[in-house]
Amino acid sequence: MTVPTPSAKPRRRVGVPKTVWDLLFTLVIPIAILSPNILGSGISISETVFGGGVTGNIRAYLLAALVPVGYVLADLAINRTVSALAMLGGTVALVRGALAFWYVDGALFAVKDSVPALLFGVLALGSLLTRTPIFRVVLDATTLTESAEHRAATQRALHEPTVNTAVRGATISYGLVELASSVVNYFVNLRTVTGKFGSDAFNAQVAQANAIMRLPALVLSLVGVGVGIWLIQMAVKRRYGKEADIFAPEKLARLQNNADS
Repeated sequence: MTVPTPSAKPRRRVGVPKTVWDLLFTLVIPIAILSPNILGSGISISETVFGGGVTGNIRAYLLAALVPVGYVLADLAINRTVSALAMLGGTVALVRGALAFWYVDGALFAVKDSVPALLFGVLALGSLLTRTPIFRVVLDATTLTESAEHRAATQRALHEPTVNTAVRGATISYGLVELASSVVNYFVNLRTVTGKFGSDAFNAQVAQANAIMRLPALVLSLVGVGVGIWLIQMAVKRRYGKEADIFAPEKLARLQNNADS
């Protein structure tokens, strides 16, 4: 459920790494909102803020689902990130937000919660039918702050036949891993979230499933991205030499100029 992010230059939040903010708004706060007893304090958002009962639980569930969506969209707006990759992330966030209003439990909830990872996997594999596999979009996004010359060097490298083949292989790797993540997420939710929608048990179990899946989903995504980057780096080195690096466009430009001279 995680898409690789470009190394653009976002506005810094002084003193707090962006990863901490990401975890806070996409995991810690939603789990706290769903918890019937936050950190053993006896406080429940459903009870304290929304009055409890089915209505309170539903409102707490919606709030927990929409906090990460609001965070992602606010982050895009604040950092003015308009790359294709950022827009893809924003689209998936909107899909997740819309699905929050699909009130289901049991197997249908497990399906619903697995849709984002499934969507990433399908989009990645579907991009192979176009001239722009998703990993080319990712790597192009990493050069957004580079000069026109350096961006051109990266584009030239990515269109080399051997590198292009590796880009497609990387896209396949990422797509398959995301599909696998969606399957794992489905069975974890099917086994964990057994309560009736709107009940205290349902919200607590959703929080539990989120806590269970966060690390495995992240690891799976990193494996898919890592394998993809390795394939591309190996292809770039075969084409331009051992010192070549797809993430060092200035070096690529120099190596390409040397090859042309």
